[in-house]
Amino acid sequence: MNPNVLTPKKTILMIFAIFAVSLNMRPAITSIGPLLETIRVQLSLTNAQVSLLTALPVICMGVFASLAPVLNRRLGLNVTMIVMVAIIGVMTALRGFVPTYPMLLLSSIGVGIAIAIAGPLLSAMIKQNFPHRAGPVIGIYSFGLGAGATVSTGLSAYFYEVTGSYPFALCIWAVLAFVGIAVWLAAGTDQLVVRQQVERLSGEELSKFRSPWKNRKAWLFLLFFGLQSAAFFSIVIWLAPIAMSKGMTIVQAGTLVSLMTVVQIVLNITIPLMMERYPGRKMWLLFILLIGLVAVAMFGTGHLPFLWVGALLMGVPLGGMFPIALVLPLDETENAVETNSWTAMMQTGGYIIGGLLPLVIGMLYDITENHQVTIALFGLLFLGMIFLAILIGDREE
Repeated sequence: MNPNVLTPKKTILMIFAIFAVSLNMRPAITSIGPLLETIRVQLSLTNAQVSLLTALPVICMGVFASLAPVLNRRLGLNVTMIVMVAIIGVMTALRGFVPTYPMLLLSSIGVGIAIAIAGPLLSAMIKQNFPHRAGPVIGIYSFGLGAGATVSTGLSAYFYEVTGSYPFALCIWAVLAFVGIAVWLAAGTDQLVVRQQVERLSGEELSKFRSPWKNRKAWLFLLFFGLQSAAFFSIVIWLAPIAMSKGMTIVQAGTLVSLMTVVQIVLNITIPLMMERYPGRKMWLLFILLIGLVAVAMFGTGHLPFLWVGALLMGVPLGGMFPIALVLPLDETENAVETNSWTAMMQTGGYIIGGLLPLVIGMLYDITENHQVTIALFGLLFLGMIFLAILIGDREE
């Protein structure tokens, strides 16, 4: 049997590995959301300072994305992924043993760098091994991201209520790293080694290589990825404080965000599958973004029942935007090297944009002490994405 051919068993193991690794890419960031006010009070921080804990990892995810192809060439995909997941685990665990603000900042930076390197490599790996089913497998990847965000937002508040310790509620998510490494190793490395060989382009292929930095469509992808990233992290991080300012308890607010992310992870799977059957990315983007605007309007009312309905609706765009954004460079590129380059460029600029907004929200809240300004920024984000969706249009055949 040709070892380079993906057998059904290898395919299942590889998909499980993608899922297990992706579970680790959000909890270290999203677990802070329900505990934002608790951390701020206990460590005597401003809203801007505590916002850095969520802004820094996202910015690092952009700044250090360019290291992905470098480490891929030098260490290989297998070693790189194991090291990055281990870094996420160690940094997350340190939050429980050294519960100081400098350590929280250091761990946020470490987690952000690890995610920055692992993310583009997973996308390129999917491009190579699932060239005709990239959309659904991206859906599995997105499902893992959403599942990690869901359990961390809901259970972090619960762990804090039970233990009275926010360091424990933050560090418990290091357990996911052990699971991720174990499943990745169980998936085997033979197919992953081939990934490195495929990256060596011939002279003719190299001459046809399109740099994303000189491509208008790639810049549109970068801007869209940045705004959807800003929307995701800002809403997931700040919705709980908004809800608590309206009278919810910390557990109720955590449950609200978890409910939103449950809808999100369902859409992470269903939207890529629906797009396979009913193509037309512009139609899908405009549909889900308009739902997002309705949800923002419900947040703006300030009434608790509308907050719950708005959270349910907001799960639709949060679940659909990310997998569609990840598929954009897959649709436009011809091989794994080009995909890696376009994805790294998109995530470099996109995550820098995405990381800045939660920080801006914290700074504005310090000044205004009014979350209606926060909600207005949410609305502006969705209006910007609608404009970009129209410019991006549908895939060119």
